[in-house]
Amino acid sequence: MEKVILSIVLVLAIIYIVPVLVYGIGSVVAGLKTPAGVSPAQFLLSVLVSKTGTAAAFVLIFYLARSSLSGQWLLYASIWWLMFVIGEIGQVIGLDYSWKEAVAGVISETVYLPLSACLIDWLIGLK
Repeated sequence: MEKVILSIVLVLAIIYIVPVLVYGIGSVVAGLKTPAGVSPAQFLLSVLVSKTGTAAAFVLIFYLARSSLSGQWLLYASIWWLMFVIGEIGQVIGLDYSWKEAVAGVISETVYLPLSACLIDWLIGLK
């Protein structure tokens, strides 16, 4: 169970830090801004809470299905990536979310999902 908890913490770090870096670069290059009416600290805290749930689900689903998913980390990451990309498109259709933000999200997901999946396959996959 220690490896599962470690995996959740490490995946959380990856899926939190990568988007912060990508959106930081996006703010300089493309003028991305935090949502109106929300302080940067409040925004980062809300992202941390959201990513905590994602990290827990990502690791626990893999852990519970590791007999089928072990060694299939790229497939696992690709399934999550598809789900998140569709979510980004859905957010663009809604209010107050631009294509620039969606592209930054897709770039982030393209980096952090394979990294996270490879990590958990290494830590908790069947050897």
